[in-house]
Amino acid sequence: PYYVDMNQNLFLQASLHSSDQNLTLFVDTCVASPNSSDFRTLVYGLSKSGCANDPTYALYPSPRADVARFGFNSFSFVNRFPSVFLRCELLVCRRQDYLSRCYKGCVSRFRRNSDS
Repeated sequence: PYYVDMNQNLFLQASLHSSDQNLTLFVDTCVASPNSSDFRTLVYGLSKSGCANDPTYALYPSPRADVARFGFNSFSFVNRFPSVFLRCELLVCRRQDYLSRCYKGCVSRFRRNSDS
């Protein structure tokens, strides 16, 4: 466990370990839960499809393509739960494949109004 104070800036880094130097890493979706084995019942979305859901969530520049950096402010689930667990989905893409999902960044889906 990693202990932090409320609203403390947290910085995270994920690294891809591969002998293939032509891969890049992208943080797609991150959710938090008070239960390490249940990420469906009570969750808080930090990001989805590369888009920030939390106002403190941010992606940060990385020194290499095989490293993804992001961060957010620490929080709790209504002070009822002592821990917060993260589950993040990262994508691995071919480096310099500008049509891949990794290079599209935030992808918000457009929804039409039912009247249209």
